[in-house]
Amino acid sequence: MDQTAVAHDITQSIVKACHSGLPIDRLRAEVLSGLARVLPADAVWWAAVDPATLLFTNTYGVAIPADATGYFVENEFLHDDFNKWSELSRDRVGVRSLSQATGGSLQRSERYRDVFEPLGLGDELRTVLRVQGTTWGLLCLHREAGRDYARAEADWIRRLAPHLAEAMRVALLVQGIERSEYDGAPGLIILSPTGEIVGSNPAGDRWMDELGSPSGDRADLPIEVQAVAASLRSLVTVDAPPPRLRVRTRAGRWVVLHASWMHVADDDAIAVIVEEAMATEVAPVIMLAYGLTERERVVTGLVSSGLSTAEIATELRITADTVQDHLKSIFRKTGAGSRTELVATILRRQYLPRVKAGDRVAVGGFFD
Repeated sequence: MDQTAVAHDITQSIVKACHSGLPIDRLRAEVLSGLARVLPADAVWWAAVDPATLLFTNTYGVAIPADATGYFVENEFLHDDFNKWSELSRDRVGVRSLSQATGGSLQRSERYRDVFEPLGLGDELRTVLRVQGTTWGLLCLHREAGRDYARAEADWIRRLAPHLAEAMRVALLVQGIERSEYDGAPGLIILSPTGEIVGSNPAGDRWMDELGSPSGDRADLPIEVQAVAASLRSLVTVDAPPPRLRVRTRAGRWVVLHASWMHVADDDAIAVIVEEAMATEVAPVIMLAYGLTERERVVTGLVSSGLSTAEIATELRITADTVQDHLKSIFRKTGAGSRTELVATILRRQYLPRVKAGDRVAVGGFFD
């Protein structure tokens, strides 16, 4: 990897871009331009993830065939392989090349044999984009065969990863949580056991249009639908809860996808339901995006319910001074100057209806 002053300047420009509040498309363009000069790659895959479930969404690829998307979903959730995202997210470093994981024997990886080798690609470098222990994105760089990633290159992208994660977190905030009016009827999408679309209702068609497909082809299932269906197929016990995925659509609306098994004409099928997210689905992600700690999220929920400082202190069995300390930290992180502004800044229309209805805030800081 280039260690010159030019490389240092490019690194600084990437970090600056990450802390400039750029929307995700501009962020990707600026970051990838810099990466190409310091850490050359012949193909790129970049995705946001639901921080609670690690299901990936809003994927972006360069020189990665669109029809490979379904395979990557299957590989991640249903097959044994090296450097799975779920594994890397638990790893202290969170960055690893395929050559490192396989001891230099790329053929040991099913993903390499099935996809990369036929494309003339060799090593891949996977990076989990996380900050404060929360994962907001995934980045995978690929090179042509015979050009493995060096340890110094992995170390460099590891140092950049928190900045990239912070940029994706801020991009979520920039989008805001306001939404326009929409016919929010739940959509139903029916898939075969192997993931092919069998049918859908009109609302399901509208939601699929709003989610968008990886290739832009209407016949291509959105990656979110593929991911939640693959997650369902990977469940090993009937007692495991059905998978759920929270995601923002291209129109800026929060939706939740649920997947469950059903029977159609005496055959098994997968039902994916898409519906607008309730306040309890959205508030945790919004609060995580502001970097609030678990206790700060609890305090925010109680503030939204109208509790005074003394009442919050009693509820949490802490002193009023400790409550004030939490509020100061919350105000600093969110930029709010008062309790009223805090509620308006973080929760707006997603949380307020539950407050007005008098719903009880649970111990986690969100509504029962």
